[in-house]
Amino acid sequence: MNIACLDLEGVLVPEIWILFAERTGIDELRMTTRDEPDYDVLMKRRLEILSEHSLGLRDIQEVIGGMAPLPGAREFTDWLRERCQVVILSDTFYQFAAPLMRQLGHPTLFCHSLEVDPSGKVVDYHLRLTDPKRRAVEAFQNLNFRTIAAGDSYNDTSMLSAADAGILFCPPQNVIDEFPQFPVTRTYDELREAFLAANGGE
Repeated sequence: MNIACLDLEGVLVPEIWILFAERTGIDELRMTTRDEPDYDVLMKRRLEILSEHSLGLRDIQEVIGGMAPLPGAREFTDWLRERCQVVILSDTFYQFAAPLMRQLGHPTLFCHSLEVDPSGKVVDYHLRLTDPKRRAVEAFQNLNFRTIAAGDSYNDTSMLSAADAGILFCPPQNVIDEFPQFPVTRTYDELREAFLAANGGE
């Protein structure tokens, strides 16, 4: 039995922080795990920027409320769920993800949580555990599942390496250059073909 492990942002939905940066005009918030491989460095800077500009959780949720999955994402996940179990392994936060999960048909999601004070200020973030994507894949393998993983960023590469098969989807060139061992796909049709190939064509 296979489990498909998918990243969320950049694979199934747009990058939340990039859209928020566009909405607020704060260009530094455009930085994602495509640019900064150290997630702790990235998130601490994001929290500093939110505080500097007096932006809170509700401001981010307002942007997310107007978002939709990438074109074709829902159809791809529906196709995939007919063939295997599907789990979303993401470095987003439960406080962000609910509207997007609803539009994707409520797939299983493993991610992190934010600490928010009574005023709505985001004061901290809490990882579910360190290197959670890789460790989730290894846990599924320990349960005797075969894993096929797809992601786009630095923070996905340990998951792709641990999986029985790893696939890059619309990655930036720097990730392609540093991780040439993973096949690169740029459309959902190509991603379907890569999943079929990783599963022996079935």
